[in-house]
This record gives sequence, C-alpha cells and structure tokens, in this order.
Amino acid sequence: MATPRSELTPEETAFYHREGYLVVECITTPEEIALVREIYDRLFAARAGRAEGNQFDLAGPDDEDDAASLPQILGPSRYAPELLDTMFRRNATAIARQLLGPDANAQGDHAILKPAHHGASTPWHQDEAYWSPDLDYNSLSVWIPLQEATLENGCMQFIPGSHKMEVQPHHSINNDPRVHGLEIDHVDASTAVACPLPPGGATFHHSRTLHYAGPNRSAMPRRAYILGCGTLPTKRTQPRRFPWMEKKRTARQARADAWQQATGASGDRA
Repeated sequence: MATPRSELTPEETAFYHREGYLVVECITTPEEIALVREIYDRLFAARAGRAEGNQFDLAGPDDEDDAASLPQILGPSRYAPELLDTMFRRNATAIARQLLGPDANAQGDHAILKPAHHGASTPWHQDEAYWSPDLDYNSLSVWIPLQEATLENGCMQFIPGSHKMEVQPHHSINNDPRVHGLEIDHVDASTAVACPLPPGGATFHHSRTLHYAGPNRSAMPRRAYILGCGTLPTKRTQPRRFPWMEKKRTARQARADAWQQATGASGDRA
C-alpha cells in the first residue's frame, strides 16, 4: 500500500511546470477516503446547497424535474466542515506550495458526481475560462477520486503543455446558455494523456491546462473531490473579455442571485 505524500521531487516539480499537470499516486489513506465518500454521498443525496445555487447540473439546463447527468456541489466544505480538517487537504496544500510558491493556500472546493451508466463527459476546457477576466491567477486544481478512476468511469485527461496558452474561446455545452458547463471551441486532443488513479491519489493541474474527463460507463458512481489552491489573484493591466460567461442565463445563477438578495450572502466565483 502506498504511503501518503506531501513532498515532491525536483523531477516532479519540473514536470508540472513543463507539462501543466502532475500525477501523485497517494496523498491520503484508504480510511480517510472511505470517510470522505460517506460525507460526499450524504451531501449529494441531500442536494446540499441547492437553494443557494451551489448544487446544480453542470452539463444540462438544471431543470428541477430532470435527473442531472453531471451533478456538482460548489463549496461542499461549507455543508460538511469536517472536510476542512483532512490529511488530503493538508498534503494537497503542501504540494501546491511547492508548485506555486509559499504563499499559496486552499481557496475553495467543489465536488462532481458522475452517476453510474449515464454520467456525462466533462468537455475539454480550461478552468480559468470560468473566472473573472479582470484578474491574473497563479492557481491549480487538485482532483481526488474517491474510488478508482479509470477510462471507463471518467478519469482525468490532459493536453501536455497547454497551460502555456492564453485562455482560449469557449462556449456553453451544446451552445446552450442555460448550461453552466463550458467547452473549448476548438481542440486537438491527439496528444492527450489519460491519468487513471487509485482512490486517494490526485492530479494537480494549472488553471489554463486543457483537461477532460469522459462519461461514466461503469456500474458504479464516479466521485471526484476537487480542491483549488493558489495565491491571491492580481488585477490585470491588459483588459480581456470572456463573452461565453456574459451570455449565460442559468437556473443556478438565478437561484444564487435570489438567495443573495434574500440573505445578503455573497456568491461563489465559479
């Protein structure tokens, strides 16, 4: 059984900066993964955060009466604070600091569930395409499977070196502005690298690295917990626009706006 790690080798650090992603086979224990999986399943069963706009279908129009093909929860740790005190969070943050600098910290989390047999693919995209175009980022995402991640159930795939590009044009999945999820307009996936993982392993990828996860064709749900890490973003000197975000008209955002108006609470970046 692999030992959880929080230290990288110089070769691993160089690989991340060259390729834009990194695979670490173990950052936590099987016991902690089992515990987090129980929390995860409870949150999705309760549709935690639905009223606030933090639970929604990432790949569909998020109609109340339709089964979600790619359900997501933003900020699951606000509904299960025990997720803030975990080995995987400590080890992931320690590794992120080696990649981004000593000022990097955990900045947020989300969870994506791919239901058995019909969980949708997560299209090729760059994470930064979802964020404010007015800021510059020094950030990465840590993707942790809560069961084995395989090609059959939708492991992560990356295009090496794509983090060196600017943010590319994106559009809503199926060109439907009601859908929260994005996909890049054009992609050459001929060099894509698939990264199967054991439960408790993790991938780390830059905010501009093109990545994808296929549909879940297996008989079991595919559970992924994602932790964002980075330094504080800075104001850009050169303006840019993300018109694909300006066009969105999602049920998720409508719920978030209504919740904020009713409670005075602030919304999430993603």
